[in-house]
Amino acid sequence: MKKNLLAALAVLAGLGISLACTNPPVIEEVLKIGDKAPDFTLVNAVDGKPYQLSKDFPEATRGYIVTFTCNTCPFAIKYEDRIIALHEKMAPKGYPVVAIQPNDPAIKPGDDMEAMKAQAEKKDYPFVYLFDEGQKVYPQYGASRTPEIFLLDKDLVLRYHGTIDDSATDPAAVTVNYVEQAVEALESGRKPDPATTKAIGCTIKTNK
Repeated sequence: MKKNLLAALAVLAGLGISLACTNPPVIEEVLKIGDKAPDFTLVNAVDGKPYQLSKDFPEATRGYIVTFTCNTCPFAIKYEDRIIALHEKMAPKGYPVVAIQPNDPAIKPGDDMEAMKAQAEKKDYPFVYLFDEGQKVYPQYGASRTPEIFLLDKDLVLRYHGTIDDSATDPAAVTVNYVEQAVEALESGRKPDPATTKAIGCTIKTNK
């Protein structure tokens, strides 16, 4: 009986460890529409250089499309070409994509710096691909999924938060491009409507 009990406890402990690794991370600070987003400095996997959000993006004359994404999430993979297209369309308007990889590589080795660099080169990313080393930035923004968008104005004030469009699995089925719609609203002097949508994607992987 004692052996059976110990075995059952061991199984439950094992399940607990597994669930702890896959559950959504606990977010201590969540940005709300109208809040000023925290500045940060992260290393770009493409060139190995540090980039500060507020200082190292001269093309961000109107704002920033801060995008938490990764190499390994099936949803992020489906959105990859759309994120590239989003940058190519919005960067000339003053809203470049600033991509950030938030996963812990100890859990997702396919999201380490070397893999990030390889993917950026393979797809010829026209934007930076920053590594949230130590997972310090995503909790400050309240990100929990990949991909997840935080559209900031030039003063780092959050104007839109959520998903890119209304079809996570099929690009051909998109009817509303939420980020593009939000940028158009800002450029017209209006508030984005909706200002928030639900981000559809994989939970950010963390050991914390």
